[in-house]
Amino acid sequence: MMDRGNSASKMCLSRGGYYRKARRWAGGVALMVLLCTWTVPAAGEEYQPDDAGHPLRIAGYIVYPVGVIFDYLLLRPMYWVGSHEPFRTLFGREE
Repeated sequence: MMDRGNSASKMCLSRGGYYRKARRWAGGVALMVLLCTWTVPAAGEEYQPDDAGHPLRIAGYIVYPVGVIFDYLLLRPMYWVGSHEPFRTLFGREE
């Protein structure tokens, strides 16, 4: 025969264990969210005008538009011509 008092106490213990486990899990998730979203102020360097204006950067400002014009006026049309017959077969391009 089954003892109802004993099974009821086991049920209460298992519920308490379930809630304890759920609370522990929720606390762990909250801790992980807190750790993943924690931010620390970045320590940046001050702007120093003497170090700015690297010669290659200035050259890049001049050369970049030339490269874009070269791309649009020469390379893209060459790619388009090479992707149509008979040049596609000549250059070995496959669809």
